[in-house]
Amino acid sequence: MQTVETLNEGLKRAYTVTITSKDIDARVEKEVKTMAPQVRMPGFRPGKVPANLVKKMHGEALQRDALNNSIQESIQKLIADQKLRPAMQPSVELDEGFEFGKDAEIKVALEVLPEIAAPSVDGLKLERLTVPVSDEQVAESAGRIATQQGALEEHADDHVAQDGDTLVIDFVGKVDGEAFEGGSADDIRLKIGAGQFIPGFEEQLTGVKKGEEKTIEVTFPEDYGAEHLAGKAATFDVTVKSILDGDKPKLDDDFAKSLGLEGLEQLNDLLKGQIEQEHNGLTRTHMKRKLLDQLAASHDFDVPPSMVEAEFEQIWAQLQHEAGHEEDPAAALAEMEAEKEDYRAIAVRRVRLGLLLSEIGQANGVTVSEQEMNRLIMQAAQQYGPQDRERFVQYVRQDAMAAAQLRAPLYEDKVVDYLFDKAEVTERTVTKEELEAAIEAEDGDLKPHVHGPDCGHDHDEKPKAKKAAPKKKAEVEDAPVADEAPAAEEAAPKKAAPKKAVAKKDVAEDAVATEEAPAAEAAPKKKAPAKKAAAKAE
Repeated sequence: MQTVETLNEGLKRAYTVTITSKDIDARVEKEVKTMAPQVRMPGFRPGKVPANLVKKMHGEALQRDALNNSIQESIQKLIADQKLRPAMQPSVELDEGFEFGKDAEIKVALEVLPEIAAPSVDGLKLERLTVPVSDEQVAESAGRIATQQGALEEHADDHVAQDGDTLVIDFVGKVDGEAFEGGSADDIRLKIGAGQFIPGFEEQLTGVKKGEEKTIEVTFPEDYGAEHLAGKAATFDVTVKSILDGDKPKLDDDFAKSLGLEGLEQLNDLLKGQIEQEHNGLTRTHMKRKLLDQLAASHDFDVPPSMVEAEFEQIWAQLQHEAGHEEDPAAALAEMEAEKEDYRAIAVRRVRLGLLLSEIGQANGVTVSEQEMNRLIMQAAQQYGPQDRERFVQYVRQDAMAAAQLRAPLYEDKVVDYLFDKAEVTERTVTKEELEAAIEAEDGDLKPHVHGPDCGHDHDEKPKAKKAAPKKKAEVEDAPVADEAPAAEEAAPKKAAPKKAVAKKDVAEDAVATEEAPAAEAAPKKKAPAKKAAAKAE
C-alpha cells in the first residue's frame, strides 16, 4: 500500500491510497485455498475440487470481496499510521477507471477532531439555587388530586346549589312516562356548569338543596349516541343526596387509603418527594447552563464543519417538524428562517461543547460501566414490542454508533457531576418562581447558552413559552453534548434515540378510573452510512 497526502488544511485531510493488484490477487488466492476444501462439485470427491475450478466458479465474487476488504484495511492502516482521529466516517472513492488486474487507487477525504489542550477544571464557580418545599405546596398538590377525584368537603344542609358545586344525585329517566334502559343511576357526581350532562339538565339543578327531590324536563340532542333517545323529550326524577364544595378538597386518611396508600401522611411524603425532585431538576438545569457557559467562555477551537452541518440538519429537521404542528405553520417557518444563522451558531457550539466535555471526561477517567450500559440498553428496549426487544439489544451491542448514542446522555451527566464536584459552589435559597425566571431569562441569550449534541441535560421542566413557536433556542440548546472516546465511528453528532418523556403521574391518576357515564350524560363528542467503496467490476 502506498499513501500520498493530498490535503492538509485546518481540520481537513485527504489522501490517495494505492493498493497493488499483487495484494488483491494474493487475497483471492488465499481465500480460494481456504474455501476449496468446502466446495462440492459433481465428479470430484469432497475437498478435492481443483483450486483453478473454484477460482473459475467464484472468482468474480472473490475479487470483489478482496478489493473491499483491502480498501477497509487500508483505511484503518491509514488512520493508524497517520494517527488520525476522524470526526466522521471518511469519504472513500475508487478510481473510476479501475479494472481487476490493475492497481486500485482510492481517494480518502476526512475531517479530524481538533487537538484540544488539556481542559482546566480549576476555578469553576457555580451558584446552586435551591427551592425548599413548604407544607402549603404539599397541601396544594394534595388538594388538586383530591379535587380531581371528587374528594370534597360537603356544604351545610341549607346550602343552595350553584355553579361550581358538585352534586351527588340519584335519578330515574323516563320517556312518555316510562323508565328507559340506561336512564337510571345512583350516587352520580354532577358538577354544575361542567357540561357533562345533556343540555338543560344541569341548569335545572341550580338552587336545589340537600335532600330535595326534583323532576326536570329535557330533550335529548338530535345527534345523541343512542338512536332510540335522539331528539326525544324526557323527564328525570332527581334526588339530591349531598352538595359538595368544589373549592374545598377533603383531605383525610380515608381519601389517601382510597388511593391505595396507608394514610394521609404517606400521601404527603410522596408528594413532597415529587416536588423536591421537580425543584432539583430546575436547580440542575440552571447550574448546568452556567457551567457550560463558563466552559464555552474559556475554550475556543475550530470544530469539524461536517459535524456542525450534521448537527444543524438535525436541529433544523426537528424545528420544521414542530413548526408543522403550529396553528400557523407558515408563520412559524418564517420565524425559523429569520433566525437560521442563530441556529447554525447553536450547532457550532453544541459540537464544540460536546468535544470539550468528552475530552474532560477522558482526561479525568470518567466512564460508563458495563453494568450501567446494560441497564441503559434494557431500559431502551422496553419501548419495543416483545418480539423486537432482542433484536434491538443485539443491534446496540453490535453497532458502535448506536451504543454511543445510547451512552451519551449518561456519560455527559457523569462528566457534569464530576465538574460540579470540582467547582466552588455557593447556595442561595429562592422561590420556584425566581428559579424559573432565572432559567427563562437565559432563553434569549443565545451566544453563551448553546449546549452540545447529545448532552442529556436535565431540562425537561421549563417555563412555558410566551408565544407559540417551533422551539425556543434555549430548548434547542438543551441537548446532550458529550460522549466517551470520540472514535471514528462514534464521533458524529448523535441522533437522539427514540424516547418518550414520561412525567410522573399524580398519585390519583394511578389509582382511580373515571366512572362510565349513564344515559343522562352527554354523548361522546366526535373526534375530530458513510460511503462504501464499490468495486467498478460489480
